[in-house]
Amino acid sequence: CRITSEVWFLWFHGSLRFCFACYTAGKMSSISVPPPKCLQKPLTVPYRHMFGPGPSNVPSRILEAGANPVIGHMHPEIFEIMNDIKSGIQYMFQTQNKMTLAVSGTGHSAMECAIFNAVEPGESVLVAVNGIWGERAAEMAERIGARVNTIVAPPGGCFTIEEMEKALSKHRPALLFVAHGESSTGVLHPLDGIGQLCHKYNCLFLVDSVASIGGAPVYMDQQGIDILYTGSQKVLNAPPGTAPISFSERACQKIFSRRTKPVSFYLDLSWLANYWGCDGKPSRVYHHTGPVTAFYSLRESLSVLVEEGLENSWERHLKVAEYFHAGLESMGLKLFVKEKRLRLPTVTTIVAPYGYDWKEITSFIMKTHNLEISGGLGPSVGLVLRVGLMGCNSSRENVDMVLAALKDALKHCHKSKV
Repeated sequence: CRITSEVWFLWFHGSLRFCFACYTAGKMSSISVPPPKCLQKPLTVPYRHMFGPGPSNVPSRILEAGANPVIGHMHPEIFEIMNDIKSGIQYMFQTQNKMTLAVSGTGHSAMECAIFNAVEPGESVLVAVNGIWGERAAEMAERIGARVNTIVAPPGGCFTIEEMEKALSKHRPALLFVAHGESSTGVLHPLDGIGQLCHKYNCLFLVDSVASIGGAPVYMDQQGIDILYTGSQKVLNAPPGTAPISFSERACQKIFSRRTKPVSFYLDLSWLANYWGCDGKPSRVYHHTGPVTAFYSLRESLSVLVEEGLENSWERHLKVAEYFHAGLESMGLKLFVKEKRLRLPTVTTIVAPYGYDWKEITSFIMKTHNLEISGGLGPSVGLVLRVGLMGCNSSRENVDMVLAALKDALKHCHKSKV
């Protein structure tokens, strides 16, 4: 019996191996797309000087923070990190708003989060357009059925308080959008007085500070801003993918008393408020899988800002920008934004040098100096070169590097005789 059982055992398992081999061979024969050879090679990413309008270079300290072990997005340790992030955003925005969090996405997701939650179909929205971000905000509002009106400034310009009040009085909007740092044109739009006007006309004040926060003064509470958002990849020097945002009590009252649900489940503030512990409820409910490693990076970038201090960061960006502007003018290049007070200290727009192809200039600088600068965007396409010096990139040493690269490009790039 023992011999018989051993023979049976060997026969049975041999048959299993044979059947599995046949099954595997049959399965493999049905695969029509072979394994890509490119993914069988190690990943290589070059280092570049990221001096365009974003993203910026990420310091090793922030990269290392993002390399921490992945744990669950509903673990208590993650909730503690999220609470730290909220405190950092409140400091960066200069607000005491409880409804402060970071959207899992880039600045565009925060823009949609603000508009989708604050505006219902049929409501009036007023957009101050002085670059591409006003154009994008208007399109987002149109897509959800809002009645969109715009006031439009020429590229490089902005709006006066009188122009703002005239438009608010005429259109009586539920929300006014203004880009504080208009990175497509290099304009830093004045904010003082606009919030008070919005409240006078029972209107929410929405501000895009993606290109400006941390590099130029913003006082959310003092300036009467109802919704403020930014992105992680500019002055904060974190990887793209998280977008800090904050809502005032006035904004929350409107949002949480709306008649219709927001068009986006993913960006529904009632769900996000619970996930971020902003709604005062004793427990948090699963909404989406938060990008935990991006949270690590964002927390570290906020720590860097806290260590330097907001006012020191503002002063550093302004001084470096002025040093850069003086260097450009000494080369005979012209600044696109004529009024000094309206120049964005984080992203500088340079009038495209006459007789040159701006694409050749940016390509030459990338190839020769391993350095990224950019051309125009939206209404500034073909008109400007854009240089971003944000966060750790904002230094005199980097200005000198950019100026040397520009001089080299103007020397070697083709210039037409026309």
